[in-house]
Amino acid sequence: MQHTPLIDAHRKAQGKLVDFAGWEMPIQYSGVVDEYQTVRHHAGLFDVSHMGRISVTGPGALAFLQRLTTNDVSKLSVRQSQYSMICTPQGGIKDDIFIYHVKPYEFLVCVNASNREKIVAWLHEKVAQAQGCKVQDHSSTLAQIAIQGPASRDILTAASLPELATLKIRQCLDATLCGRSVLVTRTGYTGELGYELYLPAEGAPAVWDRLLEAGRPRGIKPAGLGARDLLRLEMAYLLYGNDMNEETTPIEAGAEWVVKFDKGEFIGRAELLAQQSRGATRRLVAFELVEKAVPRHGFKILSQAAPHAEIGEVTSGNLSPLLQKGIGMGYVPPAAAQPGSPILIDIRGKACPAIVVKPPFYKKTPGAS
Repeated sequence: MQHTPLIDAHRKAQGKLVDFAGWEMPIQYSGVVDEYQTVRHHAGLFDVSHMGRISVTGPGALAFLQRLTTNDVSKLSVRQSQYSMICTPQGGIKDDIFIYHVKPYEFLVCVNASNREKIVAWLHEKVAQAQGCKVQDHSSTLAQIAIQGPASRDILTAASLPELATLKIRQCLDATLCGRSVLVTRTGYTGELGYELYLPAEGAPAVWDRLLEAGRPRGIKPAGLGARDLLRLEMAYLLYGNDMNEETTPIEAGAEWVVKFDKGEFIGRAELLAQQSRGATRRLVAFELVEKAVPRHGFKILSQAAPHAEIGEVTSGNLSPLLQKGIGMGYVPPAAAQPGSPILIDIRGKACPAIVVKPPFYKKTPGAS
């Protein structure tokens, strides 16, 4: 089992540790719903150091990333970031990623923990055919901490990061905290105002403790993967391995907005263009249950019309503390994908009525990231 630099902090806080993609990670501390409410109303502190952090550097870095990813990296000024995807030649999603343009010839790519080795190998294979760029995996030497919630800016300011006031969504800056160089990015996975900090691994425990200390008067708590999953689901943010994989495309997953066909050639472009032209045979939708029940990953989605044939499968689902109803996502044929369409969710043998809705479930607060 692998451990992040903050494993001792999780044990000290009596976090419930579980195996997540080969990492021993906290699923919760005080409780999933309590931590969820803390992030929605105050601020939560997440250890996300299990994710992968890869640098792409050199004068050829931009051209390399343009070919490897679906979004238009050329649109990024220095200190800006973007959500993107890496696809197979067939258009399947190898991973969804964040790219940070940290210096003129330097980019930082954040990948999912479960895909790190696969993506590192893929980048190394492709960089051998490129010119003027270098790929390095810094996952073991860099830590990653997320602070999310309406009080996050005030807490970071109290922790001696006063320059955050002008930082806009998806922007980043270089700072110093606890004597360590920190890349501060206004990004997150919760729908709230929030930031992610990239810093040397050996400095992570001191920064973690400093943020808890600075945030105590403002209600901060450490938060685990359970709350993180619930928060992202209310935003209808995709989760790799649940809502997408190499058998699904960005078009099917409703992520056309990160596929920029007009930027030129990239891996998977031809297949994605063909799929867009002919139309996808399935679409990822968000839905709300009409009556009290909880949908879960793997549950069948049924047609509302008799004989209620199976038309899809739930990819993510839970009970929304905000809405106090079951919410979820899943793939259905285009005919059932329009908001307002009635469907049924097979929950332990009972066909529960649900309505397809326009995501997100949770409407972001002003200034949220």
